[in-house]
Amino acid sequence: MLDEQEALRNTVRTLLTREGDTRSAMATSAGYDEKLWARLCDLGAPGLHIPAEHGGAGASLQETRIVLAELGRFLTPGPLLGSVLASAALLSAGTGELLAGIADGSVIPSLVWGPYALNAQVADVFLVPREDGLYAVSPGEVSVTPCEAMDPTRRLATVSVTGSGEFLGVPDMDRVRDVACAALAAESAGAAARCLELTVAYAKQRTQFGRPIGSFQALKHRMADLHVLVETAESASMAADEDPATAFVWCAEAFTQVAGEMIQLHGGIAITWEHDAHLYFKRAHGNAHLFGAPREHVARLAAQLGK
Repeated sequence: MLDEQEALRNTVRTLLTREGDTRSAMATSAGYDEKLWARLCDLGAPGLHIPAEHGGAGASLQETRIVLAELGRFLTPGPLLGSVLASAALLSAGTGELLAGIADGSVIPSLVWGPYALNAQVADVFLVPREDGLYAVSPGEVSVTPCEAMDPTRRLATVSVTGSGEFLGVPDMDRVRDVACAALAAESAGAAARCLELTVAYAKQRTQFGRPIGSFQALKHRMADLHVLVETAESASMAADEDPATAFVWCAEAFTQVAGEMIQLHGGIAITWEHDAHLYFKRAHGNAHLFGAPREHVARLAAQLGK
């Protein structure tokens, strides 16, 4: 990781440690902490990957994924993932419209793509891919139905479009899917790392038979296996530009396994509402199916390799 990227990671982590409160945020009407989102916008988070000529920072998706990994660590609710997907659709369609507003956070978009839409309940504009291209549709021309999602930290909705909207261009939705895979890989890798940290800390504190449970050889082996999963997930996430589908599948499955082990190693406390372990477990399963199950991405990858 470059010095500038490490500085970005540390800045975001410090902000989330100091000001983030996932429990309070997910209980708000918006589903996220609007003041914290404003602080992230001040840091330029929504526009990191957006070219400078469109109001962004002109960096890369790697920097955006660093921020997403930190949001994943803290399970921080917010519009960033949905904004990243929407801007990817706009950029692939060759249009700069709306990008400046997305970059500074003044416009929250919702890409109506797949079974569920992100940001739908708070969106200022809806981007609708159709057979002939991408359209911008106003909130007054859609009907939003909130979904009962397993993961309470990420609100999902279905969107029924009633208006025709404004034609923006022809996007490359395969490219958008790749961006989605890379973004979720980063978020999952960050969350998996945090699950391991919390589990190791608990194993050092929890005693059984007069000694910390982390001192037992069987648990040491399990922790070592989880460490390997987390390290390889972080590596896969960093290389997601080269192979987004593989990065997503590996990181999603690593997160699911580490979160499951977190539940087991914490014991009964992990399934109480007061403990965060079950929130990580639910996010892991939600991530794994948000843009298609891992097996679908494996099949897509296999088809590409067979060409």
